[in-house]
Amino acid sequence: MKSDVRTTSTTESEVYNRYASAAQSVEPALCCPVEYSQDLLQVIPDEIIEKDYGCGDPTPYVKPGDTVLDLGAGGGKLCFIASQLVGETGRVIGVDCNQEMLALARKHTPTVAERIGYSNVDFRYGLIQDLALDLQALENGLAESPVRNANDYLALRNLEDRLRQEQPLVESNSVDCVLSNCVLNLVRQQDRTQLFREIFRVLKNGGRAAISDIVSDEDVPEPLQQDGTLWSGCISGAFREDKFVDAFREAGFVGMQIVKRQVEPWQVVEGIEFRSMTIVAYKMEGPCLDRNQALVYAGPFKTVYDDDGHVFHRGQRIAVCEKLFQRYQKEPYADMFYPLQPRVSVPPEEAKMFDCHGGTLRSAREMKGHNYLQTIASTDECCGPDGCC
Repeated sequence: MKSDVRTTSTTESEVYNRYASAAQSVEPALCCPVEYSQDLLQVIPDEIIEKDYGCGDPTPYVKPGDTVLDLGAGGGKLCFIASQLVGETGRVIGVDCNQEMLALARKHTPTVAERIGYSNVDFRYGLIQDLALDLQALENGLAESPVRNANDYLALRNLEDRLRQEQPLVESNSVDCVLSNCVLNLVRQQDRTQLFREIFRVLKNGGRAAISDIVSDEDVPEPLQQDGTLWSGCISGAFREDKFVDAFREAGFVGMQIVKRQVEPWQVVEGIEFRSMTIVAYKMEGPCLDRNQALVYAGPFKTVYDDDGHVFHRGQRIAVCEKLFQRYQKEPYADMFYPLQPRVSVPPEEAKMFDCHGGTLRSAREMKGHNYLQTIASTDECCGPDGCC
């Protein structure tokens, strides 16, 4: 028995059939035009470029040597761009549940590899909201043990669980950067919480997600959501733009930034504006240990709150745990805070748990030591060439 995601629901079947058709012939109405670096497009066959459907370009957030995961890889254009950006030491994984699109991408993989001089792209068959389940492995299992009755169905559920645990499509904490271009809005509403949790799961600590998608300025009413053509056209499944940002925070991400927001709407339906938006978000975890460290927020705002509810007042020494101390020395925060270490470092094994609630001040005397009485004269290094400070 061959599994077929096309029969799971009205909107999902519309999405599958429309994109399967778009893999065979160009459908320009699927998404809004996007400009990419021409240098990166030269090695990609025209058939892929012509059948690419997206609304933004998240690839500027890919770094050399990265392991990159592209959600909803389609014909592979974003993967082939990323393969050049990560270089020979990096690798790129493309995941899609559309067999026709996967066939198009795999068809041209050897050609791109030959043109760039190395092969670092792997296309996998799976659902982006269930990145642990390898649909090809599941299909192989179904071929051996087709579902004919309820007992077979229970056995299928056990097979799915075993595959997720023993042969995950994408392993936890294995990816530096997750990309997606106008695909998350195609996932049905009931799967979206799991979708963001899966993105968070596969990222390494310190990794980032760069997601371009279509968002709306208002909630999309239920009748429009039930329209399969509008849903498959990246319209009626759009996230409301503020809720799109919140979805990352609720999954555990921090440092979310709207790095690009289309000024004029791409489409307007019943007065609701739909436009492209790109968000970058980070996975940053660590122990809440008190090592007597502090951060000074540099400004320009008087007070800011982070995604965990910590408050920072401009110019004040705010006591922080080891996790925050390390987090705010990295992108996208690096230029916003001055990190302050205590005069005598507290070893991790001696550190106590830190209460991360509130914006507690860390006094200078606490960081230097209450019995610190040393006097140090000024030196020439802090003065100008004429000897004046």
